[in-house]
Amino acid sequence: MKLRYNVILPPSVTVVVPSLHCDANLQECVASLMEQNWERISVVVVDNSGEGRARARLQAWSGVHILENPENAGFGAAVNRGFREFPADFLAALNDDATASPDWVRQLVEALEGDPAAGMAASKVILAGTDRLDSAGMSIARDGSSRQRGHGEPERFHNTPCEVLLPSGSAAMYRREMLEQTGLFEEDFFLYCEDTDLGLRGRWAGWKCLYVPEARVLHRYSASAGTASSLKAWLVERNRIRLVVRNFPASMAATSFLWAAARYFWHAVDLFFGHGKAAEFRRREGSAWKLPWLVLKAHLDALGRLPELLRQRRAIAQRRRIPAREFRALLRRFSMPVRQVASW
Repeated sequence: MKLRYNVILPPSVTVVVPSLHCDANLQECVASLMEQNWERISVVVVDNSGEGRARARLQAWSGVHILENPENAGFGAAVNRGFREFPADFLAALNDDATASPDWVRQLVEALEGDPAAGMAASKVILAGTDRLDSAGMSIARDGSSRQRGHGEPERFHNTPCEVLLPSGSAAMYRREMLEQTGLFEEDFFLYCEDTDLGLRGRWAGWKCLYVPEARVLHRYSASAGTASSLKAWLVERNRIRLVVRNFPASMAATSFLWAAARYFWHAVDLFFGHGKAAEFRRREGSAWKLPWLVLKAHLDALGRLPELLRQRRAIAQRRRIPAREFRALLRRFSMPVRQVASW
């Protein structure tokens, strides 16, 4: 008589790292992932350089899966490709300028496994070389601008597990069941706000997000995309408007433009006094006159794409599992002032 044993395997995890520059930061990122104390993990690097740089950088690690795009496909498309080709019980996204603690994956998986209602998990992300936080989850303003919760605060803060609105895509984990319901990242965003968009779709579908402070990551903030550049300002503003049209309840979408006007006012005030993101933009670009044009360009883009954005809105609405009043309450619960957005 043969004895049969039922072996229960731990959940599988795919960690996708999109990379454009494929520099030394990527090597450090992958090295940290290869040291994870989790058995069933696939590390997937998606090379957006169009030049095959990642393969040369990572030749020392035979266990890494490398996917090459012929050109820069953007963050969301890269993560989506990695997960489609290496599906798993959980998808983790990690920036190539970030390094994870050895138990990062385990902490996130165990938190999600412990709460079946949670579809997302946020890490405690620390600004590399400092004792300051990058993010402890994400918050959102009434105009649709999303920012890192706790950004710039002392690293010793935010040490208690709790619920947050959604995770930062720089170091996040998502449950496969949630992604099957909501879809993956919106690839048209290209860069910025796609993590907020996915998180809000997850919220509409009834999933919550856990903040797991034991899952620690060091992040070289904007090392891969630059800070306060024209490209970043344009993409952030364009995608903010797209996000609002796609996800905000009608009443909040209508008033979001008034809140955005308030944020523009505070940007102007900060510019006058020489601080905040607008002043940082002027120092980098040599002038702040590009900013009004970028704002106008973002609104014209939304107007030209409005029929498609409304079609996307209807598709998202079909997957909703909570009423609009509950979603509005979530946004208010995890809101941040537009004044604070302008000052970062």
